[in-house]
Amino acid sequence: MQAAIRTHDLTKDYQVGFWRPRPYRALDGLSIEVAPGDVFGFLGPNGAGKTTTLKLLMQLVFPTSGTAEILGRPVGDVAVRRRIGYLPENPYFYDHLTAEELLHYYARLFRMAAADRARRVPAILDRLGVGAERRMQLRKFSKGMLQRVGLAQALLNDPEVVFLDEPMSGLDPLGRRDVRSLMLELRDQGRTIFFSSHILSDAEALCSRVAIVAKGRLAAAGRLTDLQEFAVHGWELVVSRVPAAVLDGVRSRVRRITAITGDRFAIDLPADGRPEQLLAELMSAGATLVALNPVRETLEDLFVRRVAAVGEGARGSEETHARR
Repeated sequence: MQAAIRTHDLTKDYQVGFWRPRPYRALDGLSIEVAPGDVFGFLGPNGAGKTTTLKLLMQLVFPTSGTAEILGRPVGDVAVRRRIGYLPENPYFYDHLTAEELLHYYARLFRMAAADRARRVPAILDRLGVGAERRMQLRKFSKGMLQRVGLAQALLNDPEVVFLDEPMSGLDPLGRRDVRSLMLELRDQGRTIFFSSHILSDAEALCSRVAIVAKGRLAAAGRLTDLQEFAVHGWELVVSRVPAAVLDGVRSRVRRITAITGDRFAIDLPADGRPEQLLAELMSAGATLVALNPVRETLEDLFVRRVAAVGEGARGSEETHARR
């Protein structure tokens, strides 16, 4: 199956400094593939290379080396651009236009017929929750409302592939919920979504696959369910009404027992701790099951550990180079 997005050894150097410019590597040999219909999370801390990657895919900047493809064609292919949508991290619009006027302007750039514009513009503004404000000048919009307008323009041409750079930026909780719902709706329609973020809970809720970058390098990639770090590392058993004598009797077989409130306790078991056996024992003594949850490393844990590992590797390389 043809990848919707593919990069191979994509690298970008910038010249920094005034008197003696020197290269700064913002992206270092990035190779990723995104399957059609995936919601792909591109994660990393600030300065990791996420926005640089998106700008390279949009050809707003050009690579030092490496290649990239969208829908099987080079990123510069004009026909492909009609099939994609893009929301930059900090969208800038003409301040004195209204949201309606702005979208009609973009629709004309896509050569939409007048009848199609009259149908599509209000429909997409309705979907993004832009109501009567659509007739206000954009300079009067809050950051969150501008973000909604930016999402509307990214989806105006009914794209097959959508690129979103920090799409939740500036949105309140209701707005974040609406955008997550929209992204899942687009996924169900078979569209491919490539979004960058440092908000890890959004990726956990939305993504089938993720890539984590740090200092311009790929630190981890794969399906959330396939990454070894997300295997079960233990069990959390929450029970109530446990006789004190029974609780003391199992203490030596578990990692930790924590009193939550009242007569409710959280029991932490290792991965091989046979929670069903312990649960049967506790319930036979009169305990009540409240919850049984697998304990896995979160995406945030993985994020922090991989970023730290890349940083250590970079420092080690610098020290080796200095000794030479």
